[in-house]
Amino acid sequence: MSGLLVEKSSVSPFKAGSGASAKKWKSTIFWILLTIYGLLTLYPLFWLVISAFKTNAEFMNRPFGLPEAWQVDNFVRAWKSSKMGTAFANSVIVSVVSLVLTLFISALASFVIARLKFKGKGLILGFFVVGMLIPIHSTLVPLFILMKQMSVLNTYWALILPYTAFALPTAIFVLTAYLTSVPKEIEEAAFIDGTGLWGVFLRIMLPISLPALSTVTILSFLHSWNDFSFALVFISKSSLKTLPLSIATFADGYQTDYGLTLAAMTIAVIPTIIVYLAFQEQVMKGMTAGAVKG
Repeated sequence: MSGLLVEKSSVSPFKAGSGASAKKWKSTIFWILLTIYGLLTLYPLFWLVISAFKTNAEFMNRPFGLPEAWQVDNFVRAWKSSKMGTAFANSVIVSVVSLVLTLFISALASFVIARLKFKGKGLILGFFVVGMLIPIHSTLVPLFILMKQMSVLNTYWALILPYTAFALPTAIFVLTAYLTSVPKEIEEAAFIDGTGLWGVFLRIMLPISLPALSTVTILSFLHSWNDFSFALVFISKSSLKTLPLSIATFADGYQTDYGLTLAAMTIAVIPTIIVYLAFQEQVMKGMTAGAVKG
């Protein structure tokens, strides 16, 4: 028996159990805090929707309660009284056209800056980055004068051109950073196979940069869809008014129809939610790209 060695575990089962219990508690607390944060984030949207079904008196007396009688007629009245159908179509045209221009121009510019070697590349990228620092509202007066000289006031281009111009710096910054991380070997293999520069751009770089393009899509669409200042200054024709201007008609200097205003805001927020849900998976991929090295 003297030659027989009996090894005893140095870890007590009680300590192992307490460690697992502590880890479980930490995970539970983490998910509780995450759930609370999610509820706090979603509550404003929930409040907006339920408030859209209230009358003005009920909104003032019970701002956080559920409607006693759900006023579905608020949406019908809001749609008809402010001509939201026309404004909705105008917002779609302006937002979609400016988004397509932004994606096309920023993708080309980012591909050239990120993948080609030439003098002054850093200066050009810095030029676009500086564009992110320019306050948008400080350009209203010079842009108004420019639009007037170009005779594009009260046209779709009066909104499409500024939306595209102000979306390009952020779009180019995001896409350039993403394309720079793509291995050079992929591009070299394509050239060896006989693919031209346009083929590399269209068949390789664009599909690879889909997560970054999705991020740019959401940011650019939200900016153009929700803009109020440019539309207010550059558009005066009622037939060309966008949704933010249409919603503003429910409030004047004397009173505000909260039921119709919130109903119109609920209708206006639906496309932004759809766009985010459509591209959120690609955005998550873009945020986590490069986080794990294989």
